[in-house]
Amino acid sequence: MTKAMKIAIVDDEKDMRQSIGQWLALSGFDTETFGSAEDALKGLTADYPGIVVTDVRMPGMDGMTFLRRLRTVDPALPVIMITGHGDVPMAVEAMRIGAFDFLEKPFNPDRMTELAKKAAQARRVSLDARALRRELSDGSALMSKLIGSSPAMERLREDILDLGQADGHVLIEGETGTGKTLVAHALHAVGPRASKPFVILPCAAFDDETIARRLFGPPEENGPLPALEEARGGTLVLEGIESLSSAVQARLLTALNDLGEPAQTRLTAICNLADEGKTCETVIRSDLFYRLAALRITVPPLRQRGEDILTIFTQKSEQFADEYGCPTPELAAQEAAQLLQAPWPGNVRQLINVAERAVLQARRGTGSIASLLMSDGEEAQPAMTTEGKPLKEFVEAFERMLIDNTMRRHKGSIAAVMDELCLPRRTLNEKMAKYGLSRGDYLG
Repeated sequence: MTKAMKIAIVDDEKDMRQSIGQWLALSGFDTETFGSAEDALKGLTADYPGIVVTDVRMPGMDGMTFLRRLRTVDPALPVIMITGHGDVPMAVEAMRIGAFDFLEKPFNPDRMTELAKKAAQARRVSLDARALRRELSDGSALMSKLIGSSPAMERLREDILDLGQADGHVLIEGETGTGKTLVAHALHAVGPRASKPFVILPCAAFDDETIARRLFGPPEENGPLPALEEARGGTLVLEGIESLSSAVQARLLTALNDLGEPAQTRLTAICNLADEGKTCETVIRSDLFYRLAALRITVPPLRQRGEDILTIFTQKSEQFADEYGCPTPELAAQEAAQLLQAPWPGNVRQLINVAERAVLQARRGTGSIASLLMSDGEEAQPAMTTEGKPLKEFVEAFERMLIDNTMRRHKGSIAAVMDELCLPRRTLNEKMAKYGLSRGDYLG
């Protein structure tokens, strides 16, 4: 359920601010009122999760001065001004300064609600965009999205941290759905170019002529700059570089040579290994391949990541259950084994889809993990994966998932977990230590 947007109502007249607050609260907003602009400024920060409705004429700091102060706090904070009959010229000036809109007294309450909803939507969009920009520039946040504690994922995170500090071009390879674009974001975010432009160009989305113009120019009238220029100083990511024709690859190689050393723009090339028997070396021109492959990251397929499969499935199931407003489905031992043993040709992307559908079918009280895997073309019956995991690994992965889920459900209550799993305290402690589980992670 979307959280109600806050509205700060500022008016020196108590009856007016209370009536506006009551009306907007009935319209679904989370309202707070202030008797002066000075009081309101104490609680309005750059990331205030809402909008402001303020009178123009107030003792002390008036609405116009208040608006100017708010513009210095956060230029994107929507402010709706309430004006008297003779204050329309002043309201027009407020709009020039940056007010969202104004209402002339006496105003229609429905008009107030309509404006508040538009301002709230604008605020939500600006806050979401701001959060995305921060996330894409926050290396630690992006690294946390690379879920899993398997040796393959530990090596991947180490590679990202190492190569992120380097200045050469990078080749990222891996199967479809493994998270290569996320790795490209993380490489940029943990390196010295994090504050510089980050541009992604999906090569397969354009024909030869368009991709060449988008890469090298000249741009169309009023169109974007060539990608190499747009990303200057930062990172240009080419998704699906294998789809570029040999001629475009040759022009790209020339452009890379022209960038010099160290390169003005860092190129991160993503190569999809979708066809069995093909490698990046065979689908990219050899001269370009060796220009890119000095720094190389291979994103592991899901089938090589062991119990990460259950970790991702559990986390995504919880997220989808929260989104759809239903309980998180319990995973039986046989279902966990089926997840661990499936070959996952669609990798993490496919697993996330299965997790969402598992939540939806559990909400309806029908279906099973086996049926979901069959609908994805997987084998429903127990079968060894292409990586050939021993039984002991499956048992330990399920055991860890079971303890983790039970600890989450009981919010870290050791007594409740002991009771549900019929385990003595010492055994539970030993298993939690073995699997790297800490009670502190579940409290609250």
